[in-house]
Amino acid sequence: MSRYTGPSWKLSRRLGISLSGTGKEIARRPYAPGQHGPNNRSKLSEYGQQLQEKQKLRHMYGMNERQFATLFKKAGKIKEGKHGENFMILLEQRLDNVVYRLGLASTRRQARQLVNHGHVTVNGKRVDIPSFQVQVGDVVGVREKSRNLTIIKESLESLYGRPEFVTFDEEKLEGSLNRLPLRDELTSDVDESLIVEYYNKLG
Repeated sequence: MSRYTGPSWKLSRRLGISLSGTGKEIARRPYAPGQHGPNNRSKLSEYGQQLQEKQKLRHMYGMNERQFATLFKKAGKIKEGKHGENFMILLEQRLDNVVYRLGLASTRRQARQLVNHGHVTVNGKRVDIPSFQVQVGDVVGVREKSRNLTIIKESLESLYGRPEFVTFDEEKLEGSLNRLPLRDELTSDVDESLIVEYYNKLG
């Protein structure tokens, strides 16, 4: 299955979660799109709930199904911690997500574009792979030629805060993951245990 490239606001309303992180998509109309959206009282089955949680997290990080499932399996090989929490931490370590967390982009989709176009460096070397796994202590920055990009300046100006697990130097336009995030520092809109149940049923 390919990555979703359709209207993100409609998808946010359908899943009942702000995929951009701003909350604007569901602030005015917190129900599914379409004529039956406001009056939809249908109850999801157990499988439907599990699938919905999986879709929420997958679309939040802008991944295709194969990437998502592969990373889930990788999380299952980590000996310490819970499978679901380890999975969410691995998602946070993606380069496009770290760029977003540092405030260099206002959305994860925008961050992925910056990485794809070669504007981002890791430890001084250009990396154009959004799924690159950033390790604690790695320095993520902006290429010298890209420092004056309007998109980066506007994102930094509109930023209202950064999570405690990242540090950022605004003069150098670089930051790092100073530690792995804790579960309570990540989104509370997703129940990762249902995602674990979903994949366990698939075998």
